[in-house]
Amino acid sequence: MTEFISTNIARLDQELTSHLNISRNQVINLIKSANVSVNDKVVKKAGFNLNLGDKITINQAKITQIQSEFKAEFDIEIIYEDDDILVINKPINITVHPAPSVKEATLVEWLKQNGYTLSNLASQERAGIVHRLDKGTSGVMVVAKNNESHANLSSQLSSRDMGRIYLAFCDLPLKENCIINRPIGRHMQNRLKNAVISGAKPSKSAFANILTSENKMVNLIAAKLFTGRTHQIRVHLASINRHILGDDLYGFKSNNDKIGRIFLHAYILRLIHPRSGQIMEFKAPLPNEFYERIGKEFNKEIVDESIGVLCDVFRDISCWVCYE
Repeated sequence: MTEFISTNIARLDQELTSHLNISRNQVINLIKSANVSVNDKVVKKAGFNLNLGDKITINQAKITQIQSEFKAEFDIEIIYEDDDILVINKPINITVHPAPSVKEATLVEWLKQNGYTLSNLASQERAGIVHRLDKGTSGVMVVAKNNESHANLSSQLSSRDMGRIYLAFCDLPLKENCIINRPIGRHMQNRLKNAVISGAKPSKSAFANILTSENKMVNLIAAKLFTGRTHQIRVHLASINRHILGDDLYGFKSNNDKIGRIFLHAYILRLIHPRSGQIMEFKAPLPNEFYERIGKEFNKEIVDESIGVLCDVFRDISCWVCYE
């Protein structure tokens, strides 16, 4: 069971969507299935009007096994685990959760098949999933093992208490460290892509130079997310004519290299433990493909030293150039 106090005068579905950081359809399913109470009375109307100070209770819905024809024949590195959260290092080419268009085993199915108990606030198909990584992106992710943890972690995403830093190889150096604060929505012509679109969802990223190769053709950069839109880093970089190596969808072009992955890796995840309140930081080691590329372009020891101070790099971004 999860409880919180309403801090707005708003519709029930709007308050839950904001607090839990899940879609409105998922919230409506919770409400209609009699899993939501206001001041200890079950409410089944999404449009129920809340007052300041109302107590909202979300009951644990029954968890059922996902039926899938796909067997997860891959392994996942566990970085940390306790009764409330699971922190993993997601490999590339693994989709996070099932969808009608996905014709292969996903991370959620791997979790289920390996006996993990997961939250179900975001539906059975997205059991445990608080935030996602693209199929082609590797790195650190946190998974919620119960609904209380899910609600707490989702709230941290919304309030920006959860910090995420990524590493990427870029085709052109950044002119300077920068913040990109541009709204992102679905691309008008290509439904596989997102794009910077006026009036779409607010989206904010910060980018920092780490190292540039001698020939200026490869740049190691770091990105910090303040929001979590689909393809956000890739879209924001494309908006300033920069592209991640291997990211053909957003404009990377190379006549010399056949690159087997998108060189984007979720390196650091910082969060507040949902039960203990302890600040925790997790790192996902760089994949072998990164070090193979580093060996061609950079000195590995210098790279390791440079990425070791990433949090300090992003500590004060108030003087960075901002692209609106």
